[in-house]
Amino acid sequence: MQKLIAYPLSIIYYLLFGATLVIFHVVQWICFNLFGYNAHKKSVDVLCFFLVLNTYVLGTKYKIRGLEKLPPDTPLIVASNHQSWYDITTIGWYMRKIHPKYVSKIELGKGIPSISYNLRHGGSVLIDRKDGKQALSAIRQLAEYIEIHKRSAVIFPEGTRSNTGKPRRFAENGLKILCKYAPSAYVVPVTINNSWKMTRWGSFPLGIGTKIEFTIHDPIPVKDTPFPTLFEKTEQVIIQSIN
Repeated sequence: MQKLIAYPLSIIYYLLFGATLVIFHVVQWICFNLFGYNAHKKSVDVLCFFLVLNTYVLGTKYKIRGLEKLPPDTPLIVASNHQSWYDITTIGWYMRKIHPKYVSKIELGKGIPSISYNLRHGGSVLIDRKDGKQALSAIRQLAEYIEIHKRSAVIFPEGTRSNTGKPRRFAENGLKILCKYAPSAYVVPVTINNSWKMTRWGSFPLGIGTKIEFTIHDPIPVKDTPFPTLFEKTEQVIIQSIN
């Protein structure tokens, strides 16, 4: 019965989702080209608000713990497990004050209204998973960017989404480069629960009645922590809070 109800709700959701992307693609272009970074950033914040709001049609609820732990006016490296596309929109809206920028696969850099535009022009980097040299160079570029501008890099060390909520083994290279070239940053471990349930039946129909939970853990200063210790602590604190 729940899956049956999910079909019409998913159709409504996708109509809202598509309209939001098309409208904000134009809004972003205007803001970026006529008014610069700050206006573009605000347009992306509003985009993320509507992308989150659209999911309410599916009965989705959100619970975010630990926002008060995010230190202001300093570079941050947000490291999280990865369960679905909805991880990104949730971070984009609820953590908007820290100016999140993403390490994203190069395929997302074109063809998706709003999303591709923001990835190309909003400070994020696109990596080619088949080209390790290019990927590490792009991540270094992002690290240097957040170090200078005191913004935030978001990385999913699993590398790809977990379709069941069970975490994959974390890879250290991306996080290591971010820490090396943003030495004044704090690593912020974040645990995501239940967002995989949004796609429990695939992309259609979408899951309904999902309660997405984010737990923001205590930040770890990069300069005071040897990387092997930082990496192990980050992975463990994230995994231990996965339901």
